[in-house]
Amino acid sequence: MSSELIINYRQHETRVALLENGVLVEFQVERGAQGAGLLGNIYRGRVLRVLPGMQAAFVDIGLEKAAFLYVDDVCEQPGDFEDLLERTPGEGEDEDLAAEEGVGAEKSDEGRGEPSPPIETLLEEGQEIMVQISKEPIGQKGARVTTHVSLPSRRLVLMPTMTHLGVSRRIEDEEERRRLKDILDGLGRRHGFIARTAAEGASAFELQAEAKFLTQLWRGITDDYARRPAPFQVHQELDAALKAVRDSFTENIDRLVIDHQGQYESIKKFLESFSPELAGALDLYSGAEPIFHAFNVETELERALSKKVWLKSGGYVVIESTEALTVIDVNTGRYVGRRNLEETILKTNLEAVKEIAYQLRLRNIGGLIVIDFIDMEKETNRERVCQALKESLRRDKGKTKILPMSELGLVEMTRKRTKENIDRFLREPCFYCQGQGFLLSRTSVCHEAFLNLELQASENPRGQLKLTVHPSIKEMLLDEGRASLEELEKRLNRTIIIKADETLHLEAHVIEVMAPETGCGER
Repeated sequence: MSSELIINYRQHETRVALLENGVLVEFQVERGAQGAGLLGNIYRGRVLRVLPGMQAAFVDIGLEKAAFLYVDDVCEQPGDFEDLLERTPGEGEDEDLAAEEGVGAEKSDEGRGEPSPPIETLLEEGQEIMVQISKEPIGQKGARVTTHVSLPSRRLVLMPTMTHLGVSRRIEDEEERRRLKDILDGLGRRHGFIARTAAEGASAFELQAEAKFLTQLWRGITDDYARRPAPFQVHQELDAALKAVRDSFTENIDRLVIDHQGQYESIKKFLESFSPELAGALDLYSGAEPIFHAFNVETELERALSKKVWLKSGGYVVIESTEALTVIDVNTGRYVGRRNLEETILKTNLEAVKEIAYQLRLRNIGGLIVIDFIDMEKETNRERVCQALKESLRRDKGKTKILPMSELGLVEMTRKRTKENIDRFLREPCFYCQGQGFLLSRTSVCHEAFLNLELQASENPRGQLKLTVHPSIKEMLLDEGRASLEELEKRLNRTIIIKADETLHLEAHVIEVMAPETGCGER
């Protein structure tokens, strides 16, 4: 399977697309002055409120909305922050390596140890602390932050507030895992380190060089932290292009293509320093056609923003998202099958499984997800669909948890979310329908116009009435609504002139009262 990483870079926006066999499977976009997001940024923040009832706190880090800090994400803060910087082995929190490597290592169920002490014993209002964004602001929620800072490089993650050493679970070869663990042991136990997937096969010298780089970076961060009061940003993560190279450009990617000369040079320099073996797979795109059009990414993005996604068989899935929940509905649509109903339903559900896994990854849908598969009578078929869903999500970097299918055909699952899904990022609620996703039916618009015509007639007893509407509403008034319109004219004893205006919204209409002699007689 061929894989390509396509980067469309502009000063105001950076878009990154991962293609597998020419098909878009992952998409990221970051906007801003430098096209940089917030995930991974480090701040000196000030505690605004401590909430014992929620075991959480709100922290001012200089953004529009206060950040949310949960008790499990709080180190026991020393009286002097310098104590934390000089932490010695054994004083840190030992956390199990998360299935998803990278910024913000997570605790596993088996590595939690003793429960966290009450948050009111760890923090107090007005206290200044170092925090790192672990989840960007999503919807109306502020960013989620942690005091367990982690600094990723190409092959390693430095965890300065703990002493844990670990190897990515994606590295499955036991001999290689032992080799990497031995190298990490040789780095000392003052700070914690995780060997990322890209560390597989790396020499001890390469890993030691990265560890030194990360340690120096941490020292620079602590120096900057001590210089200014909160709130302010201490450390900015890499921009979107370099972050994609660091986190996604591995030996499994055949080619990286970018359309910006300056970023091409930056990436080339980065690869020469950290992964010279990959430098030959870097290409500069210089075609006249925009790069995302040339690689057919724009067409796939349009599909990713559609609420209804059609399956090849003729069935379809409908994807609806709220603030905390995404519901996916599977339907047979035009597919009628060849043998029996159960076989038709099973085939539709299995086809939908692949599309759902693809859409979750592409749209970056996270949080609680409920999938309403078409009801199946046989337990074996329900288990088959659930297993197919798990298999289809194996390539997904997002950590998922899937519960067994209920008798009603519902599957509940969660997917780790660190960024807003692209649908919400690229679009905003419709101000015409107030975000409901529906418009008034044309019939309803016609009846509403009739009511307002009666109101105007009662307030203005003389003169013709002129009704201006959207062209499709005029068409309905003069067709299906003609009898009602004529009845209204007879009842009001007034002439009603219908005009069309294509600039009007479908739900809008304008009523004017005209002198009898100015009427044009138009219907």
